[in-house]
Amino acid sequence: MSPKHGAGGRARSGAGDRLRAPGRLHAFNRYEIKYLVPVGKVADIRSELAGRMLVDRNAGAGGYGVWSVYYDTDRLRFYWEKVEGLRFRRKLRVRRYGETGEAPEDTPVSVEIKQRVNRVTQKRRVLLPYDTARALCDRRVRVSHPGADQPFVDEVLDLVVRLDLRPVAMTGYRREPYVGTGADLGLRVTLDHRVRGRDRDFDLRAEAENRYIIDPGHVVMEVKADERAPYWVTDMAARLDLQVERISKYCQSVEAFGKAPRSVFHVPEGDQSEVPGPLPGAAAPLGAPRLLQTQSL
Repeated sequence: MSPKHGAGGRARSGAGDRLRAPGRLHAFNRYEIKYLVPVGKVADIRSELAGRMLVDRNAGAGGYGVWSVYYDTDRLRFYWEKVEGLRFRRKLRVRRYGETGEAPEDTPVSVEIKQRVNRVTQKRRVLLPYDTARALCDRRVRVSHPGADQPFVDEVLDLVVRLDLRPVAMTGYRREPYVGTGADLGLRVTLDHRVRGRDRDFDLRAEAENRYIIDPGHVVMEVKADERAPYWVTDMAARLDLQVERISKYCQSVEAFGKAPRSVFHVPEGDQSEVPGPLPGAAAPLGAPRLLQTQSL
């Protein structure tokens, strides 16, 4: 299930858990800016966003879960393209929105190619039943599905076969989304809480063990705009002393499990920071895990 990028409205409780029927190719271009925000500043940001934007109508009171399996080569080609800052780079992922746990084989998921061309992020995706998506990406079978964009599906298959892609890392987090209206139509700001990952058990329905891949005392704020971020967003970032960061959740997961050098965004090995409290309206976490302890997404 995928949340719709609409002009919002008030949040609808439980909407993040609903499954949406598979549909045609969804493609769009955007500029993206990311900030790593200490949890102590989240309340101020939330207050300003709520005064200028609407909560995405697909988000419940506690936001919604986002779970992604990333594919790469045995030498981590896509990872190194990101680290080296290539002007053209891409990645393939299969993504599920909502809560983890058992789900039917025909649960809709997004198969996405996300690529960066200079400063513009281009995302193309198609919604497929989960068993069909796994046949395509894992078993390398040419699949078709009513309403799906067949040329894009075939492009995914070509990429998987030609580069010998395989599942490499998984990420999961709780997303708190806001959408712009009026002069800010097209603006989207998300706050991603409790960013975790794992390097095995890549079934998107599994409630497997995970670890934090970003300090749980920080939230990733992503600003996505059709052209440029409004002045009030950059002004808010300046007032709160936030710096733009080149941070990738996929790269963080690769690094967290020793497949590549760890970045500056990871928590030091001996850190004893506790997990911040839940989002308003969300269920409280069970206990307070440490950095290197595992926890279900």
